[in-house]
Amino acid sequence: MSHTPPNATFKSINIAVLTVSDTRTEDNDTSGHVLCERIKAAGHQVAAKHISPDNIYAIRAIVSQWIVDADIHAVITTGGTGLTGRDVTPEAMKVLYDKEIEGFGELFRQISYNLIKTSSLQSRAIAGLANGTVLFSLPGSPGACKDGWDHIIVHQLDSRHKPCNLVELMPRFLEV
Repeated sequence: MSHTPPNATFKSINIAVLTVSDTRTEDNDTSGHVLCERIKAAGHQVAAKHISPDNIYAIRAIVSQWIVDADIHAVITTGGTGLTGRDVTPEAMKVLYDKEIEGFGELFRQISYNLIKTSSLQSRAIAGLANGTVLFSLPGSPGACKDGWDHIIVHQLDSRHKPCNLVELMPRFLEV
């Protein structure tokens, strides 16, 4: 059973947000804005926000810069996780991983199934670790971003969440 002990200390972290889309602009990036609002409401900082075209190399270039920035602890991408030819976020991200967090995609699809039934199989939501940075890739719809954040990410990026969370492990991600 997960819980937050009453005397636990919260640790704020820096999170970067990348919207992957050929059509979104800062004015109509609903999913990116949903994530930024939730990050701030949870007590974290939005360290960076960017919109990238659906291009493997553009995505990798932006995320790679964030991975080497010691002041960015987590990255959340939104968009490009579907099945069309332009959906390339998983292909862009997986080669950057030192370790994949397989359970994230499985859990996201389980939660999604409860809401959208078999349409959840079209999601290729994934997560991993790269150079000590936690990377989450969510679908591009605002609803999927809300579900991913509200049901999984907010808890795993909360240092008070027990029995375990990713924030308390961050100092150990680079151990050899």
